[in-house]
Amino acid sequence: MKEYPNVMVFDHPLIKHKIAHLRDKNTGMKEFRELVEEITSIMAFEALKDIPTKEVEIETPLEVCTQTMIVEKSVAIVPILRAGLGMVNGIHTLLPTAKVGHIGMYRDEETMEPQAYYCKLPQGIENMKVFLLDPMLATGGSASEAIGFLKKQGVTDITMMSIIAAPVGLERVAADHPDVKIYVSTLDRELNEHCYILPGLGDAGDRLFGTK
Repeated sequence: MKEYPNVMVFDHPLIKHKIAHLRDKNTGMKEFRELVEEITSIMAFEALKDIPTKEVEIETPLEVCTQTMIVEKSVAIVPILRAGLGMVNGIHTLLPTAKVGHIGMYRDEETMEPQAYYCKLPQGIENMKVFLLDPMLATGGSASEAIGFLKKQGVTDITMMSIIAAPVGLERVAADHPDVKIYVSTLDRELNEHCYILPGLGDAGDRLFGTK
């Protein structure tokens, strides 16, 4: 795969260990959901490193000192429904004050193209750093479309986070949106004829919510 400066693929033993359990077809819904959140949190430590901060004065029991704090209302999380919902708590664990919006998209089974059906975003999102979440980056169509939609709402600072990506999908989003940082925990081999990632982990939404 071609290298893109806006793409980071993690190489971390904790993530690899958790991905192995995540792929296992015998992993139950509760454990699967917990693993998705844990992997997201590990990724978020890196992805959140450049969120807006400010210097404030804090009075300790001994003296006054200057400390760094995150700017309030500066971060929004936007999961792509429905599987992206499984990643939200992974960021909220670290940053519970982050606002949450939702974008609903589905893939047309005949054309394989994304179709939008729902959108609700926090007020003032155009002034926030936005983290777009989708655990499976397959063809890249839905992710690219969602990023384009956010840009139309005036959002200029977007970071994409996915747990597993196929090369074709990652390349599409990276090429379509070179100004967007993309964090992926694992890069898989390819897509099959039904556009499922191989080796993948099946349908993330079904496994998260018990609808398989």
